[in-house]
Amino acid sequence: MGNRLTQIATRTGDAGTTGLGDNTRVSKDSLRVHAMGDVDELNSHIGLLLCEELPDGVRALLVEIQHQLFNLGGELSIPGFELLKPEAVLALDEALAEHNEALPRLQEFILPAGNRAASQAHVCRTVARRAERAVVALDTAETLKDTPRQYLNRLSDLMFVLARVLNRMHGGDDVYWKSERMAKADAP
Repeated sequence: MGNRLTQIATRTGDAGTTGLGDNTRVSKDSLRVHAMGDVDELNSHIGLLLCEELPDGVRALLVEIQHQLFNLGGELSIPGFELLKPEAVLALDEALAEHNEALPRLQEFILPAGNRAASQAHVCRTVARRAERAVVALDTAETLKDTPRQYLNRLSDLMFVLARVLNRMHGGDDVYWKSERMAKADAP
């Protein structure tokens, strides 16, 4: 792994470049830096979600996800390096199965709303989708392993499911979209 930061204000980025973990410098608007930034933003939003009241199992899961996202960020910062392992994707699959099992089937689209924790989980979902798009864009320019893309795809799904779980935490429910088309179909 590259050098650890000992000072933050290095001024080395003043010219519009940033250092990667392999000591190369790239433009701050490169696809790699966009992907790294989106993953970092996602991790920060999960940190904000962790400020909410959460079931213990969800809290532990989110803390583990933060560590895995840090691994992903590290992998993105060092071209050709692997830190995020396929087992991390399997862990998300298991969490998805566990939390999905307790939820009723969706009959309609839901809005990204509800209580504050659920709403923040929806923000995490949308940022995960953006991070996934950034990783896909990077993968078109430079070949990446499959795990980063798969992890972000599963994570966005998991955040949707966790939003539903969190809306039910104190007896609440999802906020359903009031589709005009569906209302007309249900009308007598």
